[in-house]
Amino acid sequence: MSAEATVRSEHPTREAARVFMRSPAAVGGLLLLAAILAVALAGPFVLNVDPFDITAAPLTPPWTGDALLGTDQQGRDVLIGLVYGGRATLAVGATAALISILIGIAIGALAGYFGGTIDEMLMRVTEFFQVLPALLFAMVLVTLLSPSLPTVALSIGAVSWTATARLTRAEFLKIKQLDFVAAEHVIGAGRNRIIWKVILPNALPPLIVSATLAIGTAILFEASLSFLGLGDPNRMSWGLMIGSGRSYMLSCWWGVTFPGLMIFLSVLAISLIGDGLNDALNPKLRERR
Repeated sequence: MSAEATVRSEHPTREAARVFMRSPAAVGGLLLLAAILAVALAGPFVLNVDPFDITAAPLTPPWTGDALLGTDQQGRDVLIGLVYGGRATLAVGATAALISILIGIAIGALAGYFGGTIDEMLMRVTEFFQVLPALLFAMVLVTLLSPSLPTVALSIGAVSWTATARLTRAEFLKIKQLDFVAAEHVIGAGRNRIIWKVILPNALPPLIVSATLAIGTAILFEASLSFLGLGDPNRMSWGLMIGSGRSYMLSCWWGVTFPGLMIFLSVLAISLIGDGLNDALNPKLRERR
């Protein structure tokens, strides 16, 4: 068997992994995100301190005292805040993305499979949420539910599912016309099986890419809400660090620069991974590579 035939007969999952690993940008994003996650998850166990504790004189510049990255306007260690804040910010981003993906898949799947009146009704609901100012709506929800990490994640997920719903609907409209779905109808398969066990698995590749990118969007949402004072005041996060230090930007640039840099690097890493997954899971792009 030729090398070309071997590649063509390769399992789709292995082929996708091979294409992903051949992308320097995707691998770099994966390594960067892994490093950020490792610090955020393991850092608190190593440091074992309260990020709200005053550890040195306020406004201590970086690399000039005991605090490696300096202290903020209250004397809190910026490095410790970054470590602890990463856990909260990334957790909210992942949870909010999961909520938005689940809502979007459920609505898009039902709209795409049933069509007709159900499709019209669900798409009108989707359009209603799509035209709402997402950040403003999230602010209203957080205010009504009281600021906390769970309510922030729920609010972000509740306003950011529309793109996933439209993508899922488009995939279902395309896949439900294929022969293997018609065969399921012929053998008497129920609607639940056809929707969730037959069509949905075949629609997952673009949805996986969408879910990855949704995490980056949710991180930016969380940072925006915390910056506006609508985050959990009892949990350190990167957005909270930026929000509390915005009035001291000229005298304490490091208090907002370093958490802003961490948000940028996290979203960049997730975007690179998303681009790599898009190349790896898209059959047409795989053929080009």
